[in-house]
Amino acid sequence: ATASLKDKQGYSPVHYAAAFGHRHCLELLLNREDCHHDDSESPKCRSPLHLAAYHGDAQALEVLLQGQREVDQGDEAGRTPLALAALRGHTDCVHTLLSQGASPHSTDKQYGRTPVHLAVMNGHTTCVRLLLEESDSSDLIDAADFQGQTPLMLAVAGGHLDTVSLLLERDAHVNMANSHGLTALHLGLLCGQEECVQCLLEHEASILLGDSRGRTAIHLAASRGHASWLSELLSIACSESPSLPPLRDHGGYTPLHWACYYGHEGCVEVLLEQKGCRCIDGNPFTPLHCAVLNDHEPCASLLLEAMGSDIAGCGDAKGRTPLHAAAFAGHVDCINLLLSHDAPVDSVDQSGRSALMMAAEKGRAETVEVLLTSAGASLSLTDQDGNTALHLACSNGKEECVLLILEKLSDTSLINATNAALQTPLHLAARSGLKKVVQELLSRGASVQTVDENGLTPALACAPSREVA
Repeated sequence: ATASLKDKQGYSPVHYAAAFGHRHCLELLLNREDCHHDDSESPKCRSPLHLAAYHGDAQALEVLLQGQREVDQGDEAGRTPLALAALRGHTDCVHTLLSQGASPHSTDKQYGRTPVHLAVMNGHTTCVRLLLEESDSSDLIDAADFQGQTPLMLAVAGGHLDTVSLLLERDAHVNMANSHGLTALHLGLLCGQEECVQCLLEHEASILLGDSRGRTAIHLAASRGHASWLSELLSIACSESPSLPPLRDHGGYTPLHWACYYGHEGCVEVLLEQKGCRCIDGNPFTPLHCAVLNDHEPCASLLLEAMGSDIAGCGDAKGRTPLHAAAFAGHVDCINLLLSHDAPVDSVDQSGRSALMMAAEKGRAETVEVLLTSAGASLSLTDQDGNTALHLACSNGKEECVLLILEKLSDTSLINATNAALQTPLHLAARSGLKKVVQELLSRGASVQTVDENGLTPALACAPSREVA
């Protein structure tokens, strides 16, 4: 039998003996003259040394290391035998490789991670301690991978409390940030690792550092619904300064915005206990806008109770009120709540559109009915292009909304009203292929002779192009 023969994957009998920890077989094979323990011919497969380290056989490692010149050879991913032993938590193998001069500073190709990174990812605390002690190198503690992740960040994200404690005892930098500006505390909150978060706070992790989007730990706790942590973080923030500092991310959004956007009622309650949070602050797309846009009626109710009904009329940077937002999304419960707090029904945004017009354009039939029946919304308002709610519903093919509007329409002049392009609702309904609507408009006296700015009658507006007409 020839000991140097390899299978289709490039593995020889030596590889298999190393992988399965057969020390005596290894010794016999390595002593054969026809066995060449050289993997340069098979760069895509792991060496016997890699396999022994990965599978945790320290005795096989010792045999292989007797004739091994390169202990830090990388596999196809650039991982050394030490990296694989650390990844799998094989402490004996880590010790053996370190004693033979394996470098704990080697990094893999894909992520730039050291053996310490790989050990902490799986919570192999004993391996981490060994790597740090025997390498006697403090820079490994805070070594960053290609994404700026330190061992502490990876340990926190994985919820490995013992490893986190060890790294902090070894003076790991608690406030280092990765390429997204996220610190270990940010990651702990994002991943819901409560014990690790507590450990970081005990080591004075900053709660006011912002990530690349300006979001602090308080923002992240609010956005993830961690009400108890949010309460503790706010207490710490208030104890560090006479009053709660402004908390706005780069978009101007406060923790209250984020809690309302995701519907975390408990977090909203915690925030509203703070006097500094009981006012409209930051981005003019207010927390109330955020709550009603996503149909979080309980959060919206808490805001209105705490801040008063006046906030129902606040406009954002484009002049849109919370009622616009709720109508756009078609959330009837939120619309009824806003109407019960005297939200201005016919307020228009910068494009001249009311909440009713937005609902009609989006085809929110139930919303259109509520606004017309319960709130008496005006059908005669026009936007900057001269469109009424009827125009918008016809233009966007929202048949149910058109029929609702026609049912409630008392001003018959709106049937033949023209927009800035001189189009009537009949032009737009015909172009949208709304047969039932066309019939209803005609029965109500819609003119078939009116021409638009292109000289087209409603009949010609059905043509696929101006040239065809």
